[in-house]
Amino acid sequence: MPEAAPRPAARGWVQGPTPDTVAEHLRSLELMITRRLDGVLHGNYQGLTPGHGSEPGESRQYQPGDDVRRIDWNVTARTNETYIREQIADRDLSAWIVVDVSATMDFGTQTNDKAQTAMAAAATVGFLTARSQNRLGAVLVAGPKLHVMPPRAGKNQVRAILASLASSPPSERAGPADLSGALERVGAIANRRGFVAVISDFAGERWIEPLGRTGIRHELLALVVSDPREHDVPPIGLVELVDPATGRTREIRVTAKVQRRFAEAAAEERSRRLAGLRRAHAEIVELSTAEDWLASIIKHVQRKRVQAVHGAVMPR
Repeated sequence: MPEAAPRPAARGWVQGPTPDTVAEHLRSLELMITRRLDGVLHGNYQGLTPGHGSEPGESRQYQPGDDVRRIDWNVTARTNETYIREQIADRDLSAWIVVDVSATMDFGTQTNDKAQTAMAAAATVGFLTARSQNRLGAVLVAGPKLHVMPPRAGKNQVRAILASLASSPPSERAGPADLSGALERVGAIANRRGFVAVISDFAGERWIEPLGRTGIRHELLALVVSDPREHDVPPIGLVELVDPATGRTREIRVTAKVQRRFAEAAAEERSRRLAGLRRAHAEIVELSTAEDWLASIIKHVQRKRVQAVHGAVMPR
């Protein structure tokens, strides 16, 4: 996988022409993504949410795994059997991506770090959305700093979003990511039902309630970015750990016992994170810096297409 564009230091979100070196990285990323999408995905589909929309369609019997929010209570009452109201796919869908490139995302032990993987995932979501002629907006998060880009259609909008991500301001020691504020901003702007993709490591818990409110109105996709070292740390002896969001440091001797406790805590954190995402009725795609992130997204799109054709929700 080609490396994503480096993020030059800046005091705020950089405006103006994209530097040539960054533009070349973005062109390589776009070419790689579009080639693989063309080689795998065929036919017409509505971005990342085929078959769903805001217009009511016909009813069908409920199947295990269906979204209970789409139960057709009138038909259910008449037939004494549970029915689901299908929805007609929107032709002019407003899609939003919330992308977190804060200090905790600037970490990686593989070829790319989490922020670079997040930007590549944003490119994939963006170009899939552009293929469906839908409008795409973005809220970018760098620590407490937010950058809002109103929805527009076309690949040039995707390129503009990626250029802004590549020029995000440094957020080390600036404080935790304001992911909750970004979700609140989307909720305030996106009045019409649409699609929201959130790309982050979902650190902390402040995002849980705003994400739940977002999931009530919008189709929600959570792309969870992680690195293998966040789940397991080898017993390497005395190390100094740094919290990138606050700059706080702590020395600790990593022994086999500490390794086990770290793995247990990481597993609990992952369970808490996934539980919060599921409560928000989000579709979940887990991305790792050690794995093929594009294959994970393509697998999700293919699963959604099968779901749309057969009228049933596939297991996550």
